[in-house]
Amino acid sequence: MFGFFKKKKKEPENLKEILAQFKDLKENFEILSKELKNLKEKNLFSIQKISIFRYNPFSDIGSNQSFSIALLDGNDSGVIITSLYTREGNRTYGKPIEKGISKYTLSEEEKEAIERAKGSQIQPQPISNGLGCPVL
Repeated sequence: MFGFFKKKKKEPENLKEILAQFKDLKENFEILSKELKNLKEKNLFSIQKISIFRYNPFSDIGSNQSFSIALLDGNDSGVIITSLYTREGNRTYGKPIEKGISKYTLSEEEKEAIERAKGSQIQPQPISNGLGCPVL
């Protein structure tokens, strides 16, 4: 698929060979540029922004055991999952989010979790080769 993964060719000896090698490099660069563009477009639909907001919605229960988790992609679409803890039990709700907005009514805590998630961004970590050196 990619010519640059092939075994190393001998060094060019004249201008014609240099131009041919340059043409190959240019074609490979164009292929890689298109592939990178496709990956960036696909990446918009993966979870990139995450936030958890813990809170106590009821004054008679002692700690922040309720929470809302926002999981959003690059377009601020995704899901908000809310768990409300009460003495009688636990209720869990999920609501879809489209471009930062839900068609369902959101609590203030859910809105806060979404806003926090919009402000966050998972940063890609370099892959290590086990020797402490990043793999490019």
